[in-house]
Formats: sequence, C-alpha cells, structure tokens
Amino acid sequence: MTRRCRPVTLAVLLCGAAWWSGCAGSARPILRVCADPNNLPFSDRSGAGFENEIAELLAADRGATLEYTWWAQRRGFIRNTLNAGVCDIVIGLPRGIELVRTTRPYYRSSYVFVSRRDRSLDLISFDDPRLRALRIGVQMIGDDFNNSPPAHALSRRGMTRNIVGFPVYGDYSRPGPLADIVAAVDRHEVDAAVVWGPAAGYFARRSKARLALHAVVPHSDSPSLPFVFGISMAVRRDDVARHDELDDFVVRRRADIDAILDRYGVPRVEED
Repeated sequence: MTRRCRPVTLAVLLCGAAWWSGCAGSARPILRVCADPNNLPFSDRSGAGFENEIAELLAADRGATLEYTWWAQRRGFIRNTLNAGVCDIVIGLPRGIELVRTTRPYYRSSYVFVSRRDRSLDLISFDDPRLRALRIGVQMIGDDFNNSPPAHALSRRGMTRNIVGFPVYGDYSRPGPLADIVAAVDRHEVDAAVVWGPAAGYFARRSKARLALHAVVPHSDSPSLPFVFGISMAVRRDDVARHDELDDFVVRRRADIDAILDRYGVPRVEED
C-alpha cells in the first residue's frame, strides 16, 4: 500500500536523502515523487494516471514505500517540488530540459490530429488545404499562441481565424481538465483538434463517438518547432546516482512500462 501524501517535515527531508535505504527505525526506503494531483491521464491524487502506475512499478522494483508531493504541474512546479528538495523524482518530463537531469526517454509521443471517424478527415499535415475551411481546436497558453507547437505551426500558415483555443492546462477546477479539447471534437464543436498524444489517446477512448487519431507528419516544422518529444524521468541536476538507477530501471522494465502505456492508449512514435 502506498501513502499518497503527508506534510513535509524535517524528518522527511533528512530521510529522503537516502533513496534506497530507509531511515533508522523504518522498515522500507521511501520513494518521494513530485506529481500533479489533477492531471489525468498522467497523474492524479487517487493514483489513476499512468505516471502513478509507473511510480508504483518503480517503488515495487526497489522495495520502497511510495509517497507523493502534490503540486500543479505548471510554472514553478520544478522550483517548488524537486529543486526545493521536498521530493526526488518527476516521472514524466521532456528529455533534456535545463532545470533537471533527465533519464533516457521511456516513451516518445507526438501531437496528433483528432477527428470523428464518421467525418473521414484523416488529417496528418498542417499543410493540408482542407484545414483552412475547418474549425481546429488547439491547446495554447496565451493569446499570442505562446508555447504550443501546433498553434505556432497554424499561425505560420496564416490560419488564425478558424482556430478555437483551449487552455493548455484545461479547466483545473474539474477532474480530468485536459478532456475538454477532445470532447469538443466528440460534440461537433470543432471539426478537428491537435492534441498532445497521451491526452488525446486517453480521452478519445472515453468519448461517445469513435475518434480517429493521426500523428502530425512530418515530426517537426523546423529544428526549433518539433511535434514529437521524448519523455523521461527527472531528478535534480546533481543527483547522478539516482539518475543512473532510474536509467537502469527504464531499460530493465521497458516491457512493463510499455504495457502500462498501452492500457492508457498512449500513442508512441519510433526514433527518427
């Protein structure tokens, strides 16, 4: 059984420094994971996300007790969790981000076009001329299309008036906040949407209509605008020993990790 959260105390901070060995008087080591409490299909407080399942697999592999520090995964997440020392591992971050040390990727996914199967659109490219006549849902952060590769790609092609924006974090006041953009396709509110693959795959399986998912092709618009990302585990930059242990885990338990991703409908792409 895992304990989902407890107040951070000096004892926890001191104990967490030794990942694979317990503190004096404790029967098992503690695996301290930083996670979002409301971010399905990735993680939530009830443990229903695939990152929760991977964390449980890791804890079982190491004979450890799993504990979470919950924090919304947006600006300030790394600063207030991992780099504050209140937890030691983030289960899913893009490989190579500067604030942390990341492992080898344990999956690679892509932005995908989502549409209703009964429309037979089968979209794959931002250069498809049909896009100009369709209402396209896109995840974005700001009015200037900031930080969303699909929004940038559409803007580069002069397609802004037919774009319907959805907050990249969704409606965080509700469970499963990332569901809205996929539900909009289901309800005919948009003709298609461009969604990060894991969220698209998970919520498409739960839609009333049959939805088609197609990875964006090609995999980038330019070297600075990729649509495919390798997702890794992350530790603090100076935490070399823990990083190496996680790299080993990713290799040894690859089949088990893939089985978890399959159950959640996570679309993957091979290395280019």
